[in-house]
Amino acid sequence: MKRLLASTAIALALSLPAVAQEYQPDPAAKAGGTITVTYKDDVATLDPAIGYDWQNWSMIKSLFDGLMDYVPGTTELRPGLAESYEISDDGQTFTFKLRTGVKFHNGREMTAEDVKYSLDRVTLPATQSPGAGFFGSIKGFDQMMDGSATTLAGVTVVDPTTVKIELSRPDATFLHVMALNFASVVPKEAVDAANGDFGKQPVGTGAFKLAEWTLGQKLVFEKNADYWRAGVPYLDGVVFEVGQEPIVALLRLQNGEVDVPGDGIPPAKFVEVMGDPAQAARVVEGGQLHTGYITLNVTLPPLDKPEVRKAINMAINKERITQIINGRAVPATQPLPPSMPGYTEGYAGIPYDVEGAKKLLADAGLADGFETELYVMNTDPNPRIAQAIQQDLAAIGVKASIQSLAQANVIEAGGAGTAPMVWSGGMAWIADFPDPSNFYGPILGCAGAGEGGWNWSKYCNEALDAKATEADSITDASKMADRMKLWSDVYMGVMEDAPWVPVFNEQRYTMKSERMGGADALYVDPVSIPINYDYVYVK
Repeated sequence: MKRLLASTAIALALSLPAVAQEYQPDPAAKAGGTITVTYKDDVATLDPAIGYDWQNWSMIKSLFDGLMDYVPGTTELRPGLAESYEISDDGQTFTFKLRTGVKFHNGREMTAEDVKYSLDRVTLPATQSPGAGFFGSIKGFDQMMDGSATTLAGVTVVDPTTVKIELSRPDATFLHVMALNFASVVPKEAVDAANGDFGKQPVGTGAFKLAEWTLGQKLVFEKNADYWRAGVPYLDGVVFEVGQEPIVALLRLQNGEVDVPGDGIPPAKFVEVMGDPAQAARVVEGGQLHTGYITLNVTLPPLDKPEVRKAINMAINKERITQIINGRAVPATQPLPPSMPGYTEGYAGIPYDVEGAKKLLADAGLADGFETELYVMNTDPNPRIAQAIQQDLAAIGVKASIQSLAQANVIEAGGAGTAPMVWSGGMAWIADFPDPSNFYGPILGCAGAGEGGWNWSKYCNEALDAKATEADSITDASKMADRMKLWSDVYMGVMEDAPWVPVFNEQRYTMKSERMGGADALYVDPVSIPINYDYVYVK
């Protein structure tokens, strides 16, 4: 995912104010109107405990709320369903006071019991949430994971409007975690009534509610007239049309039939669009904390050998791949993008060296190479990038057959551990929040390597996990340099084990129709990727 805008400032949880400044909306914003957004693929789920791709992230964020939120278009935290919060002196107990009068889409008022139920649900192994590992610092998490408990010991309902969360260790990222979609508050009765299909029958407290879902055709969101945040959303509704090829979507935008092409500007049309002043004026560009990478499944031979994984790293011509996307990226040397705190300056990465790669394979007893599979999302330019990777691998004797599938199928294969290699494009990691921790836990840490997790390399280095935990236990702002040094060491350890091939760090480009209003930052919103639907409007 998801997924975030470049912001080099880290907001440590313990140094944040208890009440953030309220967002000042665009004074020209007007209420009313419905917009049309297109996507090539259907949406897999709208369950906030499960959904974890850039396509459904902003949809889920518009249907649900968590205790914390972000100022629109930024990575600055603000209270969400929590009206306020207090933090104990040791930084391990958070007491949240809830807003009163907040209603779920089914009309029932939200209470602290709903918060506890939602946090218990997302951490129950049976839920198979790819975000469960984010909650690892809450007291009782380990007991949830090993099945000895069915409720988090650290989450206590004090009264109907107060919930207390105790941590087993200080966690510099905790308030950011409370703003993730995974921490969204859901009503138990709606989950039970959906009988395992809550992702198709979502009920939240968000600015929009699901009005219609015709599988393979469209989803329709309608304005939540009872939304607790005054004045928003502006739109009466959003229609998401699926099954729409990106090039067709672009043509329809040019004809005034589409307001936002959800898959962005097709790479084959990028130069044409940017060369036309009328079209270029509708392009929105944003930096993002992003890395595109190839995962190497360390549990499947011969990828279980570090020297084989390093050989694959050495075989990939990253400069050539960036040209496939019109140079909208820079070659990556490590998992972290350059603008992320903790990035190791001066580290050149594993070099492009075809002969060196061949020697490593020969030393591993694979002088004749081997056969494998490369999974890729079937939206352009990803199949073309996969073909370039295939050619690079062939040069060292590795024969990779390409499995070009819909996004949901690639995610399923990656999570199940059946994919030897995955090109992450279209699903590549964009930070959920601007902290180096977020590039490790869900996609490289042991917690993310389980069934359904986003760690598709199934890589687990317990020593690095311990160092990551040590880093996130540093909450003293005066020791920030020490924390970043620990994170740098973690990622250098990852590169030594080579469970990934970091390929490039990409800029984000999208378009909007002439009738769309709202700041550009809302269209490349760092946490509502790709769009913050709550605050955009029709002019």
